[in-house]
Amino acid sequence: MKQFAIIGLGAFGLRMLEELLTITNEIIILDKDKDIIDKYKDLAKAAYITDAINEMALAKIIPAEIDAVIVDLGGKIEASIMTVNYLKKIGVRDIVVKAQTDEHGEVLSMVGATRVIFPDREAAKRVTPMLASSLLFNFMPISENLALAEVRANEYCVGKTLLDANLRKSFGLNVVAMRKASTGGFFFINDPSYVFTEDDILLVAGGEENINRFSQITERAERKGLGGLFRSLFPSK
Repeated sequence: MKQFAIIGLGAFGLRMLEELLTITNEIIILDKDKDIIDKYKDLAKAAYITDAINEMALAKIIPAEIDAVIVDLGGKIEASIMTVNYLKKIGVRDIVVKAQTDEHGEVLSMVGATRVIFPDREAAKRVTPMLASSLLFNFMPISENLALAEVRANEYCVGKTLLDANLRKSFGLNVVAMRKASTGGFFFINDPSYVFTEDDILLVAGGEENINRFSQITERAERKGLGGLFRSLFPSK
């Protein structure tokens, strides 16, 4: 079973504790606040009240072979940098750290962080596309050039078959799965003759621009008229 450690039980650290508990109970928690440790110690395999920048304490508590360490020291930029440096010295292979700024993240990577997380920025990236379109229900950036999104079927594809809609060619999107708005669970579409309906919600993978272009068809169609919209999207050669 995998083993993890969480240093600092701020908002991000606590959320990671909650999520990691769904896959393992081999979790070590560390925080210098006694009240926080007392509150969450029963959820962890081991809990320690200690300062994260105490190198000797970290060396005794964190085994080098641990699968990953998550660091959330709030706005304490210098402390997080020192902590990552100590963990690197111990030999921890996977160090996930919450960063405050781009510069902070860059330094964390330099001293040994394997993954730098910007919670506020990543939350904003997920929320903004959904605010821009009433068709977009969920949006998850995977990398700079790839995202997953839940998008309701729009005027372009409703009434067309999967083959005729050809979202890969028309929008650069791959349909991963689909669910009905009225029922819920996702299923894979194996039949190219499947005809899209207004009740369909598609799980698509593609670039953020392509997802936005597809998900905003209805809004632009209402302002511009479908004929003008499709001429702008698919101009004649």
